[in-house]
Amino acid sequence: MKTVAKLYIGAVCVAGVAIVASQAGQWQSHDLVRFLCYLGIAVVSSGLKVNLPGVTGNMSVNFLFILIGIVDMSLAETLAIGCIGTLVQCTWRQKFGFKPIQAGFSLANTAVSIYVCYSLYHWHVIGGLESTPVLLILIALMFFVVNTGGVALVISLTERTPLSKVWHGCYFWTFPFYLLGASVAWIVSVMSRQVQWHSSILLLPIIFFIYRAYRDYLGRLEDEKKHVEDMAALHLRTIEALALAIEAKDHNTHEHLRRVRTYAVEIGREMGLGNSELEALRTAALLHDIGKLAVPEHIISKPGKLTPEEFEKMKIHPTVGAEILERVQFPYPVVPIVRAHHEKWDGTGYPTGLRGGEIPLGARILSAVDCLDALASYRPYRPALPLNEAMDYVAKLAGKSYDPAVVTILQRRYVELEQLAKSQPIPKATLSTDVKNEKGERPEAGFETPRKIDFQTSIAAARLEAQLFFELTRDLGNSLSLDETLSVVETRLKQMIPYDSLAVYICKSGRLVPEFVKGENFRLFASLAIPVGEGLSGWVAENKKAILNGNPSVESGYLDDPTQFSTLRSGLAVPLEGANGIIGVLTLYRAAKDAFSQDDLRVLLAVSSKISQSVENALKFRQAENSATTDYLTGLANTRSLFVRLDSEIARCQRMSQPLTVLVCDLDGFKKINDRYGHMEGNKVLRRVADALRENCREYDYVARMGGDEFVLLLPGTDREVMRQRIAQLKNIAAVAGKVTGSETLLMSVGEACFPHDGTDAEQLLSVADRRMYQAKQSGDAVESDLAAAG
Repeated sequence: MKTVAKLYIGAVCVAGVAIVASQAGQWQSHDLVRFLCYLGIAVVSSGLKVNLPGVTGNMSVNFLFILIGIVDMSLAETLAIGCIGTLVQCTWRQKFGFKPIQAGFSLANTAVSIYVCYSLYHWHVIGGLESTPVLLILIALMFFVVNTGGVALVISLTERTPLSKVWHGCYFWTFPFYLLGASVAWIVSVMSRQVQWHSSILLLPIIFFIYRAYRDYLGRLEDEKKHVEDMAALHLRTIEALALAIEAKDHNTHEHLRRVRTYAVEIGREMGLGNSELEALRTAALLHDIGKLAVPEHIISKPGKLTPEEFEKMKIHPTVGAEILERVQFPYPVVPIVRAHHEKWDGTGYPTGLRGGEIPLGARILSAVDCLDALASYRPYRPALPLNEAMDYVAKLAGKSYDPAVVTILQRRYVELEQLAKSQPIPKATLSTDVKNEKGERPEAGFETPRKIDFQTSIAAARLEAQLFFELTRDLGNSLSLDETLSVVETRLKQMIPYDSLAVYICKSGRLVPEFVKGENFRLFASLAIPVGEGLSGWVAENKKAILNGNPSVESGYLDDPTQFSTLRSGLAVPLEGANGIIGVLTLYRAAKDAFSQDDLRVLLAVSSKISQSVENALKFRQAENSATTDYLTGLANTRSLFVRLDSEIARCQRMSQPLTVLVCDLDGFKKINDRYGHMEGNKVLRRVADALRENCREYDYVARMGGDEFVLLLPGTDREVMRQRIAQLKNIAAVAGKVTGSETLLMSVGEACFPHDGTDAEQLLSVADRRMYQAKQSGDAVESDLAAAG
């Protein structure tokens, strides 16, 4: 017991003894029969007691007769009733055993409370309020404060808990009963004066009612407390089971957690943490590294210094651990400790860089203790340090990484705490990892029959599956190319699900067109165009449902040729759904019948959403890429693509010393067609001209639309004689397009520029060709004159 608490208890006992002794020598009783009657009832009432929640104490309705005595009896009589009733309360059927010091303090505290309240009630200054219910309520309030406050102060001093917290949690709820007692005492006093005091005995049922109300209320509190304790025990068992699961992965972890918990709780107790904070610290000591489940094992077990990238990955474990434990909803603050257990005193820690007192005290304790034990334990990347050397290392970091106050206590007690940790081993459950099961027949050759596997194999398989999912997700985000995306899908799925062929079909105009095919019967699958609703994949696309072990032979067009023979007998198909509906179907094929399992379907469905998203993004990127380089009206290359290609051709021709001709073509009379027949007809003319230009070019020539009715042709390796023929053909293209519209006014003006004679870069060549094109437009026959001038 703390020294201050001993002094306080001694002072109260001395005061109580003095008060009782002084009044014993001045004994007087105006009505001895009434006193004895009330005393007897008070003694019986003191036996009707209830245990208080949260403390090793109890309470009875004896205070009611103390209030009656204050009003109608002498101080000596009131002290006798109160003290004798308290003595019976402390000794009769005591649940926690009789303790003389507690009984003595209770008697003394009761005597002091009676003396204070009696003196206040009969104080002549407030004599005007005497015999009124207001004064009696004030006296009941005073008795409540003095009596319960004295006991709460002792508990506060001995347990180092704030007085307000103890008083409010253990006693404040009894306040309404004191007010009820004041009301009953006032009624008894009035009846005693106006009728006879014997009539007040009729109020005994009210006393029993108050006792029953106490008992029922506290019974409910006790049930709730038991429920809370059961839930706390369940939490603890869950924590210990989780710690056991962690131990199955790393056999060093359990011993480390056991020592850290012992160290941390003892230091927390010395630093004045309350019960709730100590429970939080005890739990956090076991689970603070649970977030490492999100860190790859090759990083955790790496026998050397982590790279910056690996360390960044390691730094996620406090945040992940906190997020995991938030779902448990502990009744004490575990999550802040776990989240902050790698913060440093000087603010250089992680994850949020808290500094000094901003870090929860539990986290400060845990970080110092965790470091000490980690240094004194074997790790794959270094041997264990002697405990004293590890302590010296931690002490050097006081004020930098760790709270100086925590390190001071740890430095003073680490030897004692290490012995305590060794002397209080936690019962260690073992896992049945080496058990050999004799039952069960060996499967025949071929597919193995379903069998029950041990939990470690299941955990390993789940971890492998999670790793493959992670790698697939990571790799799918590395490229927006559809071909690369589907290649990643094929590679990763092969590790998850065995198959002989894979096909990814994309929906285009009501048909499933193979975008990516790999494996057996490659040519057959690559040539398919499956109508939506037909065949295996078409049904999946129409119904948006997966098919397990369907027949590949029903794929529309797959076996149209009677000479073909299908080697594939099982199909597993899932729809690929985008934001606006079905974008395609992913289908796996195998040669064996019913070769795919429900687990294969589960895995494929699990990854299908991510594959769908990646395929949809790749398709959108392809569309955007095409839009960025292709003219939407004619399908020819646009201006942006033209400049890229022209620069490339110039570099190639310069490297190989070859000529390059650039032609700029403009349609004369096109505006009249738009004005006479409308822009829709004009667009048709542009498309016909574009198609004719494309057909008129060689495979390695390049045609682009500059805008409006202006086109550009890149003709590598063309001499002048050939150029004259090409220009004549181009002019004929315009004339034919004009005749189709019913007009013969459509002509084409052409200007040409030659590399390297007319320029060495794209802008120069296009500028020269454009200028000559306008000259041809103005002269009406500028091409011939330009060629002659160039010659």
